[in-house]
Parts: sequence; structure tokens; C-alpha cells
Amino acid sequence: MREDYGLTQDQIDIQMMTREFIRKELPWERIKECDEKNETPMDVVKKCAEMGLTSITLPESIGGGGMGQVTNSLVLEEIGYQDIGFATVIGACGLAYEPIALFGTQEQKEMFGKYIVDGGLAAFALTEADAGSDVSNNRTTAVLDGDEWVINGTKTFITNGGNASVYSVFAVTDPNAGTRGMSCFIVERDRAGVSIGSEEDKMGIRLSNTTEVLFDNVRIPAGHLVGKEGQGFKIAMSVFDITRPAGVGAASCGSMKSCIDKCLEYAAVRQTFGQPILTNQAIQFMIADMEIKYEAARALTYKVAGMIDNGVIDSALASAAKTFASDSAVECAIDAIQIYGGNGYSKEYPIEIILRNAKIGQLFEGTNQVQRMVIVKSLLKASGMM
Repeated sequence: MREDYGLTQDQIDIQMMTREFIRKELPWERIKECDEKNETPMDVVKKCAEMGLTSITLPESIGGGGMGQVTNSLVLEEIGYQDIGFATVIGACGLAYEPIALFGTQEQKEMFGKYIVDGGLAAFALTEADAGSDVSNNRTTAVLDGDEWVINGTKTFITNGGNASVYSVFAVTDPNAGTRGMSCFIVERDRAGVSIGSEEDKMGIRLSNTTEVLFDNVRIPAGHLVGKEGQGFKIAMSVFDITRPAGVGAASCGSMKSCIDKCLEYAAVRQTFGQPILTNQAIQFMIADMEIKYEAARALTYKVAGMIDNGVIDSALASAAKTFASDSAVECAIDAIQIYGGNGYSKEYPIEIILRNAKIGQLFEGTNQVQRMVIVKSLLKASGMM
């Protein structure tokens, strides 16, 4: 992997450290075992937390790494190289903390961040059964009762849902205000009324725990409101402008690079008609196209991550990075299966897991169809047509 994005030596060191660590601690055999069991390898999660990988973007003042989104992308790309599902577990901590980082008070940052810094997991609780890409259709409610908020509702498809110690929860505080009627709250796992519902038996990212999270008359202090009442939709969209490229995009890039490396290795030893299939120009062209997509996706992902670190937020570019990287990751995995032939379709080899994992990038944090709507809307605004 060429280091041509103006990385500092510290960033390169973190990248190499993560690469060495994750390939040692999460080898293919362990990934296969956890995938079959639909199980998060919590021993590896603990080691990641001890290394500071779950808190890499949290401020140094509260014990975090104090790193930006370029560094975060490097970490998640390396983890995604091994398994996008596990990258989702680690990346979800930053996703959950981001609402507090952007809109929370210093007290909230310290309180929420302590859970992560101390080795716990965090979860971002936005999605509901009828509110996926259309988050304005949320039905979970928060009602102010004296100096407490009372939360009721069910969240679905929550990454780290069953393993998290703390949640950033989005709930409706004014049902008549549309997207301006949703707010964001900090909810600890041990609050009375918080429980875990069913765990998803997923097609892919099976190393990540994905569950329902239920809130039954959960009481939290009024001070657990993040930002202002009614800012929930704005907070969620602001978070996604950061995590779509630096989370989904980066992990997808790692998946692509994994496909390329595995295909080169396999094609060099797999023989047909008396010679390695790597000598076949058709195979060479497929791998070359995978490399083109990888380099293009990576360039866009790191461009946007660098912009974020410099205080420039561009929703359309964030959507473009997420969409191109995740679409390309699926395309690369499909081509990798073709190169492996029947072996690519077998569970004895890692490629079918890579494909199942890659698909999620086209779905979560807004489907890629929604991302295209965001991009066109931006183009219309820029042209004065909207």
C-alpha cells in the first residue's frame, strides 16, 4: 500500500501498528469461526480498546487519542482489510461519540467519553423498524417530566446494541414538528427500563453485534439532552457527513485491498491448462480494474477525511466517497469470487465472507440511492436550480 496522502510519521506508525495487530489477533481462522457463530470476538475488542483504537478521535483531554479523521480512516481501513464487521464494531464507538463531540457540553464529552476510554463500547441508536433511510419517521419518544426526560420506544439494527455501555439515542420530542421535532440524548445501558431485544441473524458483518434496543419509561436527567431540543435531525446528518467517508468509505477501501492481495496470491498458484491463471490477460484485467477502483475510492475517501480535519464539511462529497467506495467494494468482491472460481463460492475460502460483508456499505448510514439524492440536490443548489 503506497503512502502518498501526505501522512505524518505518527499516522504511518499508527497505520502499521494497526495492520500488524489486527492481522495477528484476527486471522482468517478466527474470522471464520466468529462468522459462523455470529459472535463478536470481545477479547480482540478489549485489546483494541487498550491500544486506544476505539477512542482514537476522542480528545486527549479526556483520555482519547486526539486524532483526526484521516488517522481514523487509516485505522478502519486496516481493520476493514481483515473484516468489515469488526471494523464496524470499532468504528461504531466513534459514530456514537460524534453527536457529543459536535454538539455536547464539556461535561457530556467527559461523561460519555469515559465509557469508551475505560474500555467499553458505545452505540448510535437512530434506526427504527419504519425509519431507516427516512429517519424523520422515528417513533421513539422523549417527554420532559420535571427535571427528567422519559424515553419510550424501540430501536432496531443497532450496532453494538447488546454490548454497549452507553448510547446516543434519537427520540421525538415534538411529534408535530417533522424533522425539527427530534432530539438527541445520552442514555446509559444500566438505566432502569433499558433492555436488549432480538439479535439480528445477518447475512454479513456477523462479527458485529446488531440488536434491538428497547426503552421502557427510561428516565434520564434533563442534562442528558445533547445540543438543543429539536436538533436531533441536524445532529444525525452532521454526524453522517463525517462517518460516511471516514467510516464506511475507509473500511470499504480495506475490503477492496484485501480482495486484490488475495486474488494476486491465489492467481499466482492456481493453474489451468498447465499455467498459473495470473498469466491469463482476462484475469490480469480484472485485478487491474480492482486496483483502479481501490485507488480512486481511497483518493476520494482520504480527500474528504482531510477536508473534515481542516474544518471543511461537504455533504455531497461525503456521500460520494461512501457511495463509490462501498459500490466498488461489492464489485471487487464479486470479481474476486469469479477469479477464485468455485473456490470463491466455498466457505473454505475468505472471499464469500468479504462479499457478504461488503454489501452492508451500500445500505447503512443511508442507502447509496439516498446518497445519490444528496449529491443531485447539491448539484441543483450549486446551479441555482433549487
